[in-house]
Amino acid sequence: MANTADISRGMIIKLDGSLYSVVEFGENKTARAAAKVWAKLKGVDNSRSIEKTWNSGDTIYPVRVEKKTFQFLYKDDSGYNFMDNETFEQIALQENMVDAPQFLKDGQEVAVLINTETEQPMSVELPDKIVLLVTYSEPGVKGDTATRTLKQATVETGATVNVPLFVNEGELIRVNTKTGEYVERVK
Repeated sequence: MANTADISRGMIIKLDGSLYSVVEFGENKTARAAAKVWAKLKGVDNSRSIEKTWNSGDTIYPVRVEKKTFQFLYKDDSGYNFMDNETFEQIALQENMVDAPQFLKDGQEVAVLINTETEQPMSVELPDKIVLLVTYSEPGVKGDTATRTLKQATVETGATVNVPLFVNEGELIRVNTKTGEYVERVK
């Protein structure tokens, strides 16, 4: 058991029978009342996002989570299939458990969060930035580079990303998987 002083970003806690990840937290102090601790929570086993406030020193129930490296194999009717790189066991997970499924490509390594109490996978996290091949992009108009104009480009996974005009078909680009935005061109 822990109390509100132990809250940290990324911590997973059990609240009302569900698991939530701490996205942001802080403390409110007033002159007359006791301090309050607040947190923005994102559901791990559900799709809810909530805000919760505790009195300072209240008990919270953290869940011990293990991060294991898995490799993405393929997608079929049972879901997204991953293989443990150490034991070669395969698991199939639903799309809502995957962080950014539109950027998954065959053979890519991902981190799977596993609840150590139940040994059940909770979610799949892609690396923050990944390199993808541009498979389709309209050619840029020469001389139209004075403003930060963006165009649509399709990458090898089928996802669409807004890229600068100078990015062409067949080039490698780095994409932020959290925001889905273009980061840079890769040489």
